[in-house]
Amino acid sequence: MSDLLVDLSANPWFKKTVKQLGLPLPTPQKLARSSGARVERPLHDRAVVIRPTDGPMEAPLAFCLAEAGANPHLVSKKTPSSVWGDAGDAFGRPATVHQTGEPPESIRASALICDATTMAGPADLRALYDFFNPWLPRLQRCSRALVIARPPREAATPAAAAASAALGGFVRSLGKELGRKGATAHVIYVSKGAESRAAGVLRYLLSERSAFVSGQPWHVDAQVRAPDATQWVRPLEGKVALVTGAARGIGAATAHTLASEGARVICLDRPGDEDHTGRVAEAVDGVPLMVDITDDDAPARIGAFCTEHFGGVDIVVHNAGITRDKTLARMKSEWWDQAVDVNLGAVLRINDTIMDGVVRDGGRIICLSSVAGIAGNVGQTNYAASKAGLVGYVNGIAGSLADRGIAINAVAPGFIETRLTAAIPAVTREAGRRLSALGQGGLPIDIAELITFLATPASAGLTGQVFRACGGMFIGA
Repeated sequence: MSDLLVDLSANPWFKKTVKQLGLPLPTPQKLARSSGARVERPLHDRAVVIRPTDGPMEAPLAFCLAEAGANPHLVSKKTPSSVWGDAGDAFGRPATVHQTGEPPESIRASALICDATTMAGPADLRALYDFFNPWLPRLQRCSRALVIARPPREAATPAAAAASAALGGFVRSLGKELGRKGATAHVIYVSKGAESRAAGVLRYLLSERSAFVSGQPWHVDAQVRAPDATQWVRPLEGKVALVTGAARGIGAATAHTLASEGARVICLDRPGDEDHTGRVAEAVDGVPLMVDITDDDAPARIGAFCTEHFGGVDIVVHNAGITRDKTLARMKSEWWDQAVDVNLGAVLRINDTIMDGVVRDGGRIICLSSVAGIAGNVGQTNYAASKAGLVGYVNGIAGSLADRGIAINAVAPGFIETRLTAAIPAVTREAGRRLSALGQGGLPIDIAELITFLATPASAGLTGQVFRACGGMFIGA
């Protein structure tokens, strides 16, 4: 289902007329989204403005941007580290140095990156203002603002912990300010020893594949064993992925994106949906598997199928889910049981069965949660409980899987344009679209792109976390 207001907002005449008439009508920026598979240089010839430091992230950041094809612009009062020259020489991307002050009119930045890894206390937060204030007017539409820091838990002093934690509030607020331009903001907390793992997160966030994700903290650590080298193009070549609820919506979009990156996809859905599931499987050169995940023998059947046909799986996406909405006082007991069992209980039972012997070492598991599980929602106590349970589950089990190189995370979509949201009453649906910094709903491809990134080897620094894909919701963020 399309969003008429977003489509109209792409028309310059419409936006000009709304402004001239002074109408109280939001005009959301149509988001720039990627199409097709990943490429070697997603930032080719894009101007990226950086506040560098002599901190631990300088070399990884310099080489990441140069390898991705960006043109780095350094804002610094002193001569930057030689690593920028080394990176520029290696990839033909020399950095341009700017003194602090008024930015050149000629530069239109696709991203602003502030290295805050050396902040030691509240006074250092002034660097955020000094860097972002003059450069924000130079940001293009659908651009990115990133802050890189050490996590508060690793701070040497309480003052440093305070400064680090402050960055989370800063990017959430900045993301809401930038949303009208289709731009987003994030903070990447990089643990000591995990600096090299930040490249995958940077490439994802700086690309159009993260169009509907904003205001997020990303915690990069070294828990999970990482591959020796990262393959940026077709990173899932030779991998086998299992996607539940694959017949429609987010599941179908995920099957397509995983396949476009080289994965062979097992498209699982419930009996009775053979036509839709078969069409998706045929389109992605995958295979259909018809199983009701709540059946007692479902975990064993799924495990047996994966082992018999593919010798195991590398990626598991738990997308299947249901809603049984009603206020708690009026909810039938079977509605409670169904929502909790499908959305949470079945996921745990399947994982318990396939984790040993079916999911291969180095694998990825992604569970579909929801912003309802984070913020709550009227009439969804059962649904919210089950989706919050998934967040707790991935956090609780992540440590036990890390030694095998397996990462597990949750994705929490916000308002996404699917057949389920299309059935919401028009007024409620319109309000749901506009209650985000980006002023619009997301598309299934937005969730699929996040899931696919989390399924790649480049996401090895992320595990046990939940990532909202909600456009920077004003409520429950």
